[in-house]
Amino acid sequence: MKLLECVPNFSEGRRPEVIDAIAAAITGVPGVRLLGREMDADHNRAVLTFVGPADAAVEAAFRAMRTAAGRIDLRGHAGAHPRMGATDVVPFIPLGDATMQDAVAAANALAERAGRELAIPVFLYAEAARTPARTKLADVRKGEFEGLRDAIGRDADRAPDFGPAAIHPSAGATAVGARFFLIAYNVNLATNDVALAKRIAKEIREKDGGLPGVQAMGFHLADRDLAQVSMNLLDYRKTSPGRVFEEVRARAEAAGVKVLESEVIGLVPQDAVVRGFADLTRPRGFTGAEVIESHLRTEPLDACGPFIEALASEAPTPGGGSAAALAGAQGAALVEMVCNLTIGREKYRAAEAELTAVRADARRLRTELHGLIRRDCAAYDGFMQAMKLPKATDAEKAARKAAMGRAAILAAEIPLETMALCAEVLRLAVAAARKGNPNAASDGAVAALMARAALRAADLNVRINLPSVQDEAVRADLARRADAHLAGAAEVEREAIAATGLAAG
Repeated sequence: MKLLECVPNFSEGRRPEVIDAIAAAITGVPGVRLLGREMDADHNRAVLTFVGPADAAVEAAFRAMRTAAGRIDLRGHAGAHPRMGATDVVPFIPLGDATMQDAVAAANALAERAGRELAIPVFLYAEAARTPARTKLADVRKGEFEGLRDAIGRDADRAPDFGPAAIHPSAGATAVGARFFLIAYNVNLATNDVALAKRIAKEIREKDGGLPGVQAMGFHLADRDLAQVSMNLLDYRKTSPGRVFEEVRARAEAAGVKVLESEVIGLVPQDAVVRGFADLTRPRGFTGAEVIESHLRTEPLDACGPFIEALASEAPTPGGGSAAALAGAQGAALVEMVCNLTIGREKYRAAEAELTAVRADARRLRTELHGLIRRDCAAYDGFMQAMKLPKATDAEKAARKAAMGRAAILAAEIPLETMALCAEVLRLAVAAARKGNPNAASDGAVAALMARAALRAADLNVRINLPSVQDEAVRADLARRADAHLAGAAEVEREAIAATGLAAG
């Protein structure tokens, strides 16, 4: 089976309920699997990653575009990242036996349908581009939503490849293409000097004589008051994340500034990780094989270290909400573990079909709960940002109060989502405990305990935000939903533990 990866970018990074709806549209297509989701409030952008057979991937991408068009209005959108559409860009990437021609065919199929059925002008770019002028996404997106709104229909060079010769009033325009793996990589500097970030970006990007395959811009992250060098690495084989990190670090330190942290948005190929690590450790002469061996040996023990250190620090995030999401993700991972120790073994053949489905659900829940760790931090940071708004005049006080009310709702909605997912993990733990390999009985029981603990912890994080929710009806609805998720959880936990034959303490 030929598989394509699709990594659509949406112009929404502050309303998780919108991205939830888009993700649901994607996962509603049989054969499609959602691998990751990232949201960034400063960029006001979200990136989803999914895979599936070509026809299914095109269908999922279309449904995502349709959902985004109904929920995102570019006329009121603002963020650090350039954008021209509610669904800004949809690239297809060939996997395994799939070819670039397969990805180009998928891009054309999606572009034609979106233009025809959604009345969204679509531009083909990268390997799917029909003219050299549209190979680079930045050239296609030049002028962004507002500039394209004035140019389409008037400038022949800006005529779309598919769809009407007029921009969609609220959903804008979309770039659809086919490409090699792209790595979205950001390096945050320990300063708010955005001029420095822009200077470094200019020095390292290919178009200004810098590193091959690197696109870069400098941004100010308003929520954190930091400067960021934001990059797209178009070919990690030419420039790895490790090499570009060292280039940014060296230039920042030459200016007397430290690098605070770096982040990858979305997923990356294993080979890119190996190359990046090798570039970072080049003086020590690691080989690719040694990097993988070292990772496999130490990662299970060391991976949680940075999070635990951050949790123990005086910083308000990550906090209890993130810890709850992590506990839930661990519960889901243990359910997967029990399934993996059962599936494929002859003596448990009767349970294989059921546990295969349980494993797929557990993997999805683990991924979503892991994403909630960062989303909980972002929600709390948004509330703190609202608290810092000016309050010198009555108008400013009213605006601040309204912003705090909106932020409090989001800060309660995120742990509510954690509760809903953990309730699902609990039910899966029962199935794993009943049908799974009895040698992993304790792991099934711990999965239930972790899920219940996460459920209760997330509930506390809902409750602490309720007093700041100003709308009484909304506040009551949030409390009611939390109560519903808690109902029966203790009994399900006991059922899971009883199914293992182990005594609960």
